[in-house]
Amino acid sequence: MAESGKKALSPLEAARSRYESLQISDDVFGESGDDSSENPFYSTSGDSNSDNYTSESNGDELRGTEIGDSLSGGPPASVLNTPSEEDGWSDTLREITTPPYKDTCGPAQRMPATAMVLDFFQLFVPDNTIQNMVTQTNMYAKKYQERFGSDEGWRDVTAVEMKAFLGFMTSTSVQRCESVLSIWSSGFFSNKSIAPQMSLARFERILKYFHVVAFRSSNSGQGLYKIQPFLDSLQQAFSCTFRPSQTQVLHEPLIDEDPVFITTCTERELRKRKKRKFSLWVRQCTATGFISQVYVHLKESLGSDGLDTLKNKPQLHSLVAKQLCHNLSGRNAIIFTGPSITSLGLFQEFQKQGIYCCGLLSTRKSDCTGLPTSMLANPEMPQHRGQSRTKMMGNMSLISWYNKGNFRFLTNAYSPSKQGVIIKRKSGEIPCPLAVEAFAAHLSYICKYDDKYSKYFIFHKPNKTWQQVFWLTISIAINNAYILYKMSDAYQVKRYSRAQFGERLVRELLDLDDCSPTQ
Repeated sequence: MAESGKKALSPLEAARSRYESLQISDDVFGESGDDSSENPFYSTSGDSNSDNYTSESNGDELRGTEIGDSLSGGPPASVLNTPSEEDGWSDTLREITTPPYKDTCGPAQRMPATAMVLDFFQLFVPDNTIQNMVTQTNMYAKKYQERFGSDEGWRDVTAVEMKAFLGFMTSTSVQRCESVLSIWSSGFFSNKSIAPQMSLARFERILKYFHVVAFRSSNSGQGLYKIQPFLDSLQQAFSCTFRPSQTQVLHEPLIDEDPVFITTCTERELRKRKKRKFSLWVRQCTATGFISQVYVHLKESLGSDGLDTLKNKPQLHSLVAKQLCHNLSGRNAIIFTGPSITSLGLFQEFQKQGIYCCGLLSTRKSDCTGLPTSMLANPEMPQHRGQSRTKMMGNMSLISWYNKGNFRFLTNAYSPSKQGVIIKRKSGEIPCPLAVEAFAAHLSYICKYDDKYSKYFIFHKPNKTWQQVFWLTISIAINNAYILYKMSDAYQVKRYSRAQFGERLVRELLDLDDCSPTQ
């Protein structure tokens, strides 16, 4: 009898088919990683790169052994529940369905095939924003010289010079150097192709006086008032130019010190640089890597939003999550979270707003209030890889899955009875609940994105916090611009890699006649 149906998919093919959307920009930087050709996601095991990423504290939550918990035979005292708190959780599982997404994914406007690289960048940093930088810089320079004495070499900066200034700074993201000033040196890090566009003395003076907001207004608060209008404008541009997919992740993106800096600075300088006074959180589309929302939390300041006065980290991270998702209500988005954000109370609040969640849980980092103690303690009996236990309360599922250690997930986005699979090259197929598979798939894409993204930071290390945040968010804007470029008709005309895109942007900001990227 002839076969009338299609051949059944293998476990790996079936897993890939569930996450086809994650492949549309797998080589988002024009340089695919080794894993992209075989496996669309990493596994959540003790030796996985994605473990280190999702733990949000050097991978301790995902190392798989839960050392502190296993030694005590249960969770710490801070998460011990009374018998009444076990009420409502049941071993009886039922099917749940996440409502369809009420939005479409992709660019909000179609860019023409003739669009230049600068056009994509200026979707986020338009001419009026640059002109404001010109005005504020000149205001600050005037006030500074009134107070500290005239600067004979200073003249008001122009919009053309400000674009060039941004171009010189951006060049450090594609051609690494000890300092942006190295561009004009005669050493290894010099860049003679762009150095003639502005003298070193002129660049240093613009750098000295550069401001986005020169003076605090009467109604501005503490902290980031020097760039808050710019951050607000950038947030609005992110929201207006791109619609993210249904699946998104809340996390702190990778912010590493550059190896060149680490090897050339003194130990004292290194300690000073490592102590950043802010943390940056983002909401990121897991299908493309586009960062839709940014939140900056100052660690040592007083703010009107109530975040800066909080000492309880789970409470702080919960409020950060609410800030990042404030405009997602009613869209049926699915949010993936790390241990510091995952909590029953937050997920229940989000569900009322039409936001569904899937988060990794840690008895040390997460707020475990309302969760059953029996699921937070490690079982006394040995477990097999792929073995799982699940309890439900309403639409909420608490999953304990074993893979060289116990991993716990809290979700209301995936049916607990549906099974998935983790594929490891050495270990083969490892069965798991569908929520675990989805978490691994989406988070691993963001891991790969961040591995690439971290190579393209603007390498300028100012001491002032507002300047650090400014150049970091400019770097995010450039990466977002590249994602829009890759999804446009312009990419079909000239298929620039991320490095070539950066080089082209530098030359267009500097208004060089020959704008072809360096080969």
